[in-house]
Amino acid sequence: MVSLWRRSLPLALLLFLVGCSQPAGPLAEIASPNEWHTFSGTWTSSGTRQTLKLEKDHYASIFDLTGSLLITGDRGLGVGFRARAVGFSDSASGMQGRCVWTDERGDKVYSELKGEWVGTGRSITGTFLGGTGRFAGITGEYSFEWKYVIESDDGSVSGSSVNLQGRARFRSTSAALGGAQSKRAQP
Repeated sequence: MVSLWRRSLPLALLLFLVGCSQPAGPLAEIASPNEWHTFSGTWTSSGTRQTLKLEKDHYASIFDLTGSLLITGDRGLGVGFRARAVGFSDSASGMQGRCVWTDERGDKVYSELKGEWVGTGRSITGTFLGGTGRFAGITGEYSFEWKYVIESDDGSVSGSSVNLQGRARFRSTSAALGGAQSKRAQP
C-alpha cells in the first residue's frame, strides 16, 4: 500500500500543479498579426480646460482630461481602460492632442488625436501610435464625437464620447503573449 502511494504521489503532484497553474492569458488576447479587431465604446472624462479669447468667435484652449473608456465588441483589445488626453484646440484651425489608454495590467496604448476644435458635436479621430506590453506595435484608428456634459467658468469640464468606433491590429502574436507573460513575471 505504501509503495503504491509513493509511486502515485509524483503523478498526483503533477496533476495538482497543472490544474492550479494560470494560463498564459485568455484566448481573446492572442491576436493574429493580420487580423483587424473592431470595437465600439464609451469614453467619459473630466478635467481642465484653459481658454484664451483671441478675437470675435476665435478661441484657443489647452485641455487635460482623464476618465474611463469601456470597450464593447471584439475582445482582442480588452474591455476597460483609464484614458488620459492632453491637447490644444483652436476654433479656427482645429484640435491636436495625444492620448494614453492604460489597461488593468498597466499596459498602455498611445494615440494621436486630431479633429475639429473641441466642442459638443465635433468630430475627433485617433490614430494608434503603438503601446507597451501586449499593445507593443499596435496600429489602427478610432473616431467619435465629443459631447460636453459640464462646462464651468473656472475651467472644469466633463464630457463623453458619442459613437466611438474603431479598429486595431496587433504587431504579432508573440507581442500579445509576451506582454501578458512579462507582466505576470514581475513582482
